[in-house]
Amino acid sequence: MKTKILSLFIVALCFNSLQAQNFPKVDISPMDAVIVRTDDGQSFMRIIYSRPQKKGREIFGGLVPYGEVWRTGANEATEITFYEKVTFGGKPIDAGTYSLFTIPNKDKWTVILNKELNQWGAYQYDSSKDVARIEVKPKSTVANVETFSITSKKVDKGYHLLLGWDDTYIEIPVY
Repeated sequence: MKTKILSLFIVALCFNSLQAQNFPKVDISPMDAVIVRTDDGQSFMRIIYSRPQKKGREIFGGLVPYGEVWRTGANEATEITFYEKVTFGGKPIDAGTYSLFTIPNKDKWTVILNKELNQWGAYQYDSSKDVARIEVKPKSTVANVETFSITSKKVDKGYHLLLGWDDTYIEIPVY
């Protein structure tokens, strides 16, 4: 009888310790991916980025200062892969993976493709490794965008990347 009670006690102890495992919480700026495919199902481009949240903060000109290089998301710098040669905002770009940075300003944004990968934030950003820089005009969103988002829309010649957060978005033609 004592062995049965001892056995039950040991099983209960083991079960209790299994229940007590602490799994990591969801990152407050979770990573996301956008995969753009052509009409025939071929991969055209992929964007991997983290999605910070507004949480009542002033975003552009506040949390993300005007005139400074931004990682275009949170945590690691956003990375974009082109699976074929493209025209990015009018500039020819070879197939490959690039870091995507932006320099937000009130009236224009500079969008940067940089060949240095695996960067944390923009702390190690090196402009000598830029592959392309384009300028786009920011636009106002119809509704507030709480979580930084990147999406694409199909257009006649190819796609437009849309990057939006708070009350602002930019559109980048990629053909």
